[in-house]
Amino acid sequence: MRAILLSGGLALLISLLGTRFAISALSARGYGQEVRDDGPTSHHTKRGTPTMGGLVITLSTLLGYFLAKLITESRPSASALLLLFLFVGMGFVGFLDDFIKIVKQRSLGLRSKAKMIGQTVVALVFGLLALSPMLEDEDGRTPASAHLSFLRDFGWTLPTVVVLLLIWFLVTGFSNAVNLTDGLDGLATGCSILVFAAYTLVNIWQRNQACGGDLAVGKCYDVRDPLDLAVVSAAITGACFGFLWWNASPAAIFMGDTGSLALGGALGGLAILTRTELLLLILGGLFVMVTLSVMIQVSVFKASRGSALFRRVFRVEPGHRVFRMTPLHHHFEMLGWEQVTVVIRFWLITGLFVAAGLGIFYAEWVAGS
Repeated sequence: MRAILLSGGLALLISLLGTRFAISALSARGYGQEVRDDGPTSHHTKRGTPTMGGLVITLSTLLGYFLAKLITESRPSASALLLLFLFVGMGFVGFLDDFIKIVKQRSLGLRSKAKMIGQTVVALVFGLLALSPMLEDEDGRTPASAHLSFLRDFGWTLPTVVVLLLIWFLVTGFSNAVNLTDGLDGLATGCSILVFAAYTLVNIWQRNQACGGDLAVGKCYDVRDPLDLAVVSAAITGACFGFLWWNASPAAIFMGDTGSLALGGALGGLAILTRTELLLLILGGLFVMVTLSVMIQVSVFKASRGSALFRRVFRVEPGHRVFRMTPLHHHFEMLGWEQVTVVIRFWLITGLFVAAGLGIFYAEWVAGS
């Protein structure tokens, strides 16, 4: 528990102080945010705000984690190192995207195919290592499981190719979901704090109820390194908390894709390593909602333009839009909501999803006791 508190506290302090330094350093080099021209006009005032603040979140997390391990004189686990690899790897892909935006002075960085290739490489390397027999512990457990999981593993053992496909889908899916959510001051940061804090609690509970001793198999959690995963998730929570001080409206710095891709990838990695893949869909329900809004908007728009049958059945005009603008938070902006109102209410929705997910997690354990 000391390591958890230390990693979270140190990461928060480093992020809080480091972000202030980053704002000055990035501003001096002209590393400012480019704004999409088709977005809400109120966002044009944000042009030039320092971006790539995700570098601070990443460095604060790494320093918080490793300093906590050094102070407590404990060794990093394979699961924690894999999660940090995924976190940094996805952040590097995002950094390339942000850097190209700055150099080219445009709102689009890496081409979508190039970005997906980078995310895919990082996700598959993570998956292969997490399933590798070389990383088995003394009980024969690899960091990741060959089963699908909700609150714990269930069903048949899946072929390695299928497992890698699921890992790729979850990691890249949530990486892009957090990236889509990062469109208003403090929105993605605040939502991430709540979800990573929830995973810290989940990891602590899994450690306290780990299989072994007098606990029956149905009442325990067969997860490798849950306590060390809690140290990492606490560090990310603290780093985001410190960053939010400067990222809240009016934002003095943006995390950019450097931060959003890293945070989303880490969420997917935590779900895989804690055997809670499907539970993440509830805990991270706000990110799922935002992503679905984009998918629905694009699908309906294309179908209404290309299919006369679709237009007749649903009685819509060509180029019909379900939302005024996507991602979802921009829809509410276009309805006249203030940015701060949208952000706070989305935080509250995230809190409800997190409460529901933790409630289901605990209720299942109580029911099995």
